[in-house]
Formats: sequence, structure tokens, C-alpha cells
Amino acid sequence: MPLCLRGEKFLESTLIDMSSICTVAQNRKTRTLREEIRQTKPFASPAQEAILGLYRTADLLQRTFAQIVEPRDISLQQYNVLRILRGAGKQGTPTLDIADRMIEKTPGITRLLDKLEAKHLVRRERCPDDRRQVLCWITPRGLQLLADLDKPLTSAGEKVAQPLKSSELQTLIALMEKIRNHLS
Repeated sequence: MPLCLRGEKFLESTLIDMSSICTVAQNRKTRTLREEIRQTKPFASPAQEAILGLYRTADLLQRTFAQIVEPRDISLQQYNVLRILRGAGKQGTPTLDIADRMIEKTPGITRLLDKLEAKHLVRRERCPDDRRQVLCWITPRGLQLLADLDKPLTSAGEKVAQPLKSSELQTLIALMEKIRNHLS
């Protein structure tokens, strides 16, 4: 039985709802960004259209994946922290390293960890060698939560990428890396 954080049983309908959402999104008539946001004038430049398109797409992706994790009483940022800690293994990782590795940068890493610790999903200890550093680990309960979310999130990710050919996915990855490297 999946882990419950609020005492309620995790509903399998969450998976069905996600499937329905992805199916509805795929069956919609293809629209341009200008049509979606009801903009009557052309964009100032192709760069502006691309940037706004990235923002709009990122928002849709975030809402899609949030619908999977939020019923489990965690945010996407908290999910990201748990994944980082799962990857760190038994040696744990310092708080500042978690902040550096976050997909969505946040100044409130301590608050995120406070909330996860209150839910018994992570534990923290001061480093004995450097008292300024706090080490973090994922708990067995946190590992179970991630295990419960792995399949539905992977499935949703595959459905989101379904309209793209493998070569298009590789091009998209390369283009996003090019922009991130330029901004770094």
C-alpha cells in the first residue's frame, strides 16, 4: 500500500486523471502561442516569441507534474530535494549543495528542508568537522514516497514527450543546453 502523508489512501485515480489530461491536451487543435494568449499583434521578434513560448511550456509542464505530486502533500521543489537526496545515498549531502543542484533555484532551501523534516521525509545533522555545514539525508519514508511517485511521473513525462520524434527530442535538449550555457 502506498505511503500516506495525510492519513488518506493514495488514490489511483490520480494516475487516471493524468492520463486524461495528457489525452485531452493531445487531442486539442494545434494552436500557435499568439492564439493561445490571444495576442493580436505579431511578436516584437522571434526571440521574444521563443522566450514566451518557453515560459508558457514550462508553466504547462509544471502544472502537469504538480498534479501528480501535490496529492501526496509535497511541492515540485520538495520532490526535487528528495530526488537529490536519494541520489546522494547514505553519505547525505550538505544543504548548500542541494540548493546548487535544484532545477528551480530557490532562496528558501532551509524552509523546504524544514517542511520535509516535519513530514519525516528527510533528516538533518550538523557536520561534526564543520559546524557551519548541515548534512541532509532522505529517510525511509521519503524513499517510499519517491518509489510511489516514480512510475506515474515517468509515465507523464513520456506522454508529454510523445508528440516529438527522438531526433526532435535530441535537438530540443541541445538547444536548451545552448541557451543555459549562454546564460551561465
